Amino acid sequence: MTGPADTIVSPATPPGIGGVGIVRLSGADVPVIGRKMLGSLPAPRMASLATFRDARGQAVDTGIALYFAAPASFTGEDVLELHGHGGPLVVAMLVDACIALGARRAEPGEFSKRAFMNDKIDLAQAEAIADLISSGTDQAARAALRTLSGEFSTAIDALVERLTGLRVYVEAAIDFPEEEVDFLSDQALAERIDDCRLRFDGLLENARAGRVLRDGYRVVLVGKPNAGKSSLMNRLSGEDTAIVTEIAGTTRDVLRENIDIDGLAVELVDTAGLRENPDIIEKEGIRRAREAMASADAVLWIQDATDKDRNALDEQLPDDIPVIVVRNKIDLVAAGSGEGLALSARTGEGIDALRRQISELAGYHNLGEGAFTARQRHVEALGRAAGHFSDGVEALEAQRAGELLAEELRLAQQALGEITGAVSSDDLLGKIFSEFCIGK
Repeated sequence: MTGPADTIVSPATPPGIGGVGIVRLSGADVPVIGRKMLGSLPAPRMASLATFRDARGQAVDTGIALYFAAPASFTGEDVLELHGHGGPLVVAMLVDACIALGARRAEPGEFSKRAFMNDKIDLAQAEAIADLISSGTDQAARAALRTLSGEFSTAIDALVERLTGLRVYVEAAIDFPEEEVDFLSDQALAERIDDCRLRFDGLLENARAGRVLRDGYRVVLVGKPNAGKSSLMNRLSGEDTAIVTEIAGTTRDVLRENIDIDGLAVELVDTAGLRENPDIIEKEGIRRAREAMASADAVLWIQDATDKDRNALDEQLPDDIPVIVVRNKIDLVAAGSGEGLALSARTGEGIDALRRQISELAGYHNLGEGAFTARQRHVEALGRAAGHFSDGVEALEAQRAGELLAEELRLAQQALGEITGAVSSDDLLGKIFSEFCIGK
């Protein structure tokens, strides 16, 4: 990205026709551009009715202007928002007018990046902005808002503080060997280690749940023709998404539907029935089914409880993806036992148990007001930090090597710093903010 000395501009509302269209500017030249466009700069944080003019002084629109003086703004810079009418042409004309007066078009995520660079938010909070915008469930939105408010970062900072205290304690003992401190019998050290271990365990558990909450979970329904895949998809989604008939092989393509399981966004993917000697259309459907399985988080292997040869195609399931075996149509057979989860897509029996099993397989549990969103990179960084911590404690216990523990604690702190941005590379920042929408 170009340096922060530039003044940037972008629409802050999505493309299309609406009642209001907002154009946002940020940078050192905002006061100059604002005076040229509005005649005078509004008082900070006071809504002002104004006519928006271009570089030639011609009126472009009339609306509300809001000025946020640095550093009391989202980006930490001077910010001006122009709230005009929501026509695409009007918004484009306002952006062009700002560019003619010295601004440039903002790149994706550049407003949020400037907020991060100016210490208004940390990296986890910046990512939570994008997560909040793209939330798929109410629970995910509330969790993203908690991350944005700093709850995740506060937990990370608290753990870093505990690691720092432990590291200082260990290094002090290393520097004064004449004190003959026995690390293994020192109760204070043991308590510090136990405290850090508990915090790592809790954060990792919550971060894994938060990652699933953010990213959602893809479940692919597979099985032989007429096993009831489409009926089950319709039952789970509450919609007649898939055509259901008595004719085997009705589904020829891949169908998708999103459902909410206790706050977890689950994408259901219905596929063509797997069978031998398919016709040319079914063959393409089966190819797509296998392709969908390859990208799935889990597979529902749907079996017809009335089919005595229901396990004949198990070898077509992927080896590295978890599978839930489902025995469907139990309303048509006498009570009995068998492999998998018994249910009836027609009557709804067993559906709640299937929902619970999907949630458990995803590693998701509704943490309520304690939930926060996390990304895969957060989980990986936490895992590396926990690994360094464990390696250091093991070295201390096995070799009485305080120096190794101190070094592993330093590496753990560094890994945790990657989450909040205390330790970050330009490549990482570029990748993260490039995924944001324009105007954020």
